[in-house]
Amino acid sequence: MNGTWKRRRISEKLAEKVLEVAHQHGYIPNRQASALRKNRSGVLGMIIPVYDNRYFSSIAQTFEKLAREAGFFPTITCTQRDPELEEIAARSLMSYGAECLICVGATDPDAIAQITKPAGIRTINLDLPGTQAPSIITDNYTASFELTKTIIERLDLDDGQRTTDLLFIGGNGNDHNTQQRVKGFVDAHEDTGLIPQDNFIQICGYEADSTETCFSRFVSENSGLPNGIFVNSTISLEGVINWFHKTGIHRLNNIPLGCFDWDPFAALLGKNMIMTRQNVPEMMRMLFKEIASPSSNEVTQIKAELVM
Repeated sequence: MNGTWKRRRISEKLAEKVLEVAHQHGYIPNRQASALRKNRSGVLGMIIPVYDNRYFSSIAQTFEKLAREAGFFPTITCTQRDPELEEIAARSLMSYGAECLICVGATDPDAIAQITKPAGIRTINLDLPGTQAPSIITDNYTASFELTKTIIERLDLDDGQRTTDLLFIGGNGNDHNTQQRVKGFVDAHEDTGLIPQDNFIQICGYEADSTETCFSRFVSENSGLPNGIFVNSTISLEGVINWFHKTGIHRLNNIPLGCFDWDPFAALLGKNMIMTRQNVPEMMRMLFKEIASPSSNEVTQIKAELVM
């Protein structure tokens, strides 16, 4: 019943007969009982913040595929970037005997590790790093630096101009990724001999609605559009695009627009669209390497790719 009949030298004919009888009687192996006997459940739990962008949905889908191929049963729960829900999800997955918890973009991964450690359950952090468990993340600083430089190269700057009027919008100022992307944004300006304006860095959350409101306020306060836009995720990009659509302003093709995230449909936004594609396959490869061979609480950074 557990698929090991070939290794145990049971004939195929007998195996088929047993499986047929089990099917006729509606028999399903009790995984909880099996877990008690083997002292392992085979369950891998994943906590993910949202499903509604390609990056996180790709992580979830790839995780499920690789977990099954490795003989595990994957269980995924979405926590909407809510630390209270993250804690509830962690305790629930523990109660079902998860052998390891994968924390994707958790608001406080160390808090989750402190819950799981006393029970002997490992955690691995993805997307956002922690200090209590191994972390596999994108090299946010380098990717942001390269994206900003590419946007600047497309700006129509006057000779001797010291500022770019390039807007950075979206993200959470308390998380590592946004902090590193802002640093890359600022350093790319300085590397080009330019200075970013303080009010052109707008940290307003990842939600589309909040980004749209923030962008609308920015345009009103500055009496016009910025020369270029760096958007901190495709979810935030939705908010910017909503503003352009609702106002009837169709100048996107004339404004260099960069997004720290990737979706193939964004190519339809025009020739000035530049995106950062995070390397999900490599992150997943490193994740399952870590699951198979635990290491220390190091942070592994994965290079992202610019897509133009």
